[in-house]
Amino acid sequence: MSYERRGGHYGGRRRQRDDYDDRRHQQQETPDEIIKNAIIKFGEVDANEELLRLEKQIRDHVPRSIPVLSEAFRVSVTEQPYKIPHYATLLRVLHNKSDAPTEDEIPLGRLILEDFWKGFQGYVDKLAWREARLCIHFFAHLTVAKLISADSMLALLQSFTAVLDEFGVSNGRAKKAALCAGEGLLIGGLVLKPHSPTSTNEIINAIQTYTDTTNSQKWLVAPITSLTSESTPLTPPETSIEFLEMLLTTLRKLDESDYVETGDCLPRPYEIYVPFSPDVLRPYDLPLVLVPPEAIEMDALSPITAEGETPVKKDEWPEFFIRLFPSDVSPDFTNPVGYMIRTTILDIVDIFEVNRKECARLLLEYPKWNLPGTFKPKPGSTVTVEPAPGKDWQLESTIIETIISTYLLLPESSRKSIYYISLITEICKLSPSTVGPAVGKSIRRLYSSLSEGLDVEAARKFAEWFSVHMSNFGFQWVWKEWVPDLSLPIQHPRRAFMRRAIEFEIRLAYHDRILKTLPEAMQSPEAYVIPESGPSPFFDYEDPTHPHHDAAQAILNLFRGRAKAEDVITHLDTLRTTLDSSEEEGHVGNVDSLVRSIAVQSLLHIGARSFSHLLNAIERYLPLLRALAGVNSSTSAAASSGTTSSSNPEARMEILSAAAAFWKHNRQMVAIVFDKLMQYQIVDPTDIVSWTFLNGAGVGQLSELGGPMNLSAFEWDLLRAAIDKANGRVVAARRKVMQLRKEADDKRAQDNAAVNHMDVDVEHKPEETPVDDPQLITALKAYSSLIKEQKMALSRTLEGFVESLAPPPTARHPNPQARTVVSESAWESRAAWERDEWNAWETWGWYKQFCRSYAPYLGTYAETLYTVSFARFDGVNDPGADALKRIWNIATGQDA
Repeated sequence: MSYERRGGHYGGRRRQRDDYDDRRHQQQETPDEIIKNAIIKFGEVDANEELLRLEKQIRDHVPRSIPVLSEAFRVSVTEQPYKIPHYATLLRVLHNKSDAPTEDEIPLGRLILEDFWKGFQGYVDKLAWREARLCIHFFAHLTVAKLISADSMLALLQSFTAVLDEFGVSNGRAKKAALCAGEGLLIGGLVLKPHSPTSTNEIINAIQTYTDTTNSQKWLVAPITSLTSESTPLTPPETSIEFLEMLLTTLRKLDESDYVETGDCLPRPYEIYVPFSPDVLRPYDLPLVLVPPEAIEMDALSPITAEGETPVKKDEWPEFFIRLFPSDVSPDFTNPVGYMIRTTILDIVDIFEVNRKECARLLLEYPKWNLPGTFKPKPGSTVTVEPAPGKDWQLESTIIETIISTYLLLPESSRKSIYYISLITEICKLSPSTVGPAVGKSIRRLYSSLSEGLDVEAARKFAEWFSVHMSNFGFQWVWKEWVPDLSLPIQHPRRAFMRRAIEFEIRLAYHDRILKTLPEAMQSPEAYVIPESGPSPFFDYEDPTHPHHDAAQAILNLFRGRAKAEDVITHLDTLRTTLDSSEEEGHVGNVDSLVRSIAVQSLLHIGARSFSHLLNAIERYLPLLRALAGVNSSTSAAASSGTTSSSNPEARMEILSAAAAFWKHNRQMVAIVFDKLMQYQIVDPTDIVSWTFLNGAGVGQLSELGGPMNLSAFEWDLLRAAIDKANGRVVAARRKVMQLRKEADDKRAQDNAAVNHMDVDVEHKPEETPVDDPQLITALKAYSSLIKEQKMALSRTLEGFVESLAPPPTARHPNPQARTVVSESAWESRAAWERDEWNAWETWGWYKQFCRSYAPYLGTYAETLYTVSFARFDGVNDPGADALKRIWNIATGQDA
């Protein structure tokens, strides 16, 4: 007993000593870090109560370091935009002189502001647009507080509007510059307009002039629009609006009231302090700034070819936001308060992408940084706040609407889709009772918009979000609400959405589990909502009564025994001879197709157990697959370039068809297998594109219905994967060429230095470098080959769309409705549309998505692609051809 007590006693002392050592070795914050963190955390409890205490802490900080203080302000302003008015107030208080001022004393706030400007100049030089814009917000508040002169603030805003007048300015650059100028005017207009009404009007007019030049682009990326003309929208403009148009609407409305209404949009806590007299403190004059030209990111562009087209970057489209709730639930697009709320929420979502949990918390705490009465109080809250006139909105609905609008941006959102989906999930977990109803209403509103012309890409993303969100909350949804829509045509967007969402849900769970969540009317095969069975493989030769069952089993036994690829090839040659002798004369091609089908399906059957089994089977039998595809693997140029260099494209198409037939009940696996076949260079991206347009509709629930060819979201996924593969290979090859060229330049410079006994600059222009390095020569050949592959993939995709949407009478998949759905009166008569019309409408939607998504690459080859695909329509009066060319011209920047 004594031993145990002594052991416990000494053990306790040892733990205490270890705890002391841990505390002693913990890194202690320096005084600079303490004051910096205090500034960053300012206002977390109550900004008004913390203000004077923090001011004293800053003044008492010794030794004083202005760079540390200004850096704390810069971090706070650019990463916590909802606090900007309060940081402006803190800087206003720091402009007060000390208790015993000297004649030459410079206020501490002025010193911080001067150093803050240096950081802002750094943001501008690096074209860090978000940080620069938020700093301008800060300067605008300081202008209203009379700490910055109105002249210098106007000059700063005009330096950004000057960007809009640059020759050939990109839409992305112009949009960001316009937001910097417009939002600075929105916040500081109360002081800027009385000072110079002409200058403020010039800023608004400059933004308006630029937006007028983007009308055709707006039409192409509007989430709800027509196929014929931007002048005939399907829905009233209040249901969606472009970002800069929303800014202009806000500016025009505030300008009418001389920006007095700005006080209803933003808190201005610094207004309680009397402005300094110019005799006491002259406002700070912001130095002049020049926005530098934008650096071209080569990896974001398509390669420059001999055609000399200058491509654009992928973010070169206007941003449209869709509206989901009425004005009494969330602020509408014409409300200045609504603009400020939406942009602040967008900034929070953008800044806190690295931590979605923190982002969700901050979004739900957002009302504390707004004027009282802006949002309804939380249920059960004891704080009584009178609702502000025209406000009193629902916070959760406003947040969800803003996030979904950003998620549905076309052609793609600025962040990964999974981030927005996960963020909504986190918000729901924090406050399920209030956020859940907002999410449910959003789903119902988007579902109803499917009949109003919601873009097919937006509908695809909606289905993706819906399915993932359901998977996070037990797949609980009131499906019976949509049972009446089963009477709609089978290709109606609502029914297509049901199928797509259920397909996604099955991928995230199990077929039987999802089946149980559906009402009985949706479970029947005739409803075409959910497949009869789960996503299992389908081996054509599994049935013992099949005439080629024994041949397939023999090949399966070889695979199971891990026979060498050469032995399998020899066996297939023997099988081919045997089948050829038993078939009628003249059917050799059918025998080759049959052998390929048996071999490919048998190989996939071996790899059907898991992804690892699939990859192992493909890698083990790559020589077999190359032999089946007719790939000449001995051609070094083909191997190095990443292309198949095959003389038998029909063989590759048959391999794709066999793979699709094996996984016809699991379209996700079809896409996966196709991707692996491209990765291992069994097929080319162009083969995938060609197969998709010829056979893609034969996979899935509706394959047995027949009818004209159409492109659904599944076919688009295949096309997108193929084009992305071709583009990605070009990017990788370009990087390799640049790396080898730089290495060759460096080596040549070092050799010259050794010969001449002198130091030389190792930087050489690429065009001056002789191409004599074998590795570089090989890389250049591969690069050239891959550019041709990329061009072929784009060309074949464009030709496929043209043949589908403006088909000649002899087309393999004639679809006469493709032309009728783009007529002026077509949309108004959509209630009478049947399956073929909706087929054509969806295919048109994917053509639009193709053009706007790959506009940078299409613009590079615009002249050649136009000649190949559209030249035959010149001078022809064809509504389908006119619509095709109009979309093409807008995407490639050739629209007047």
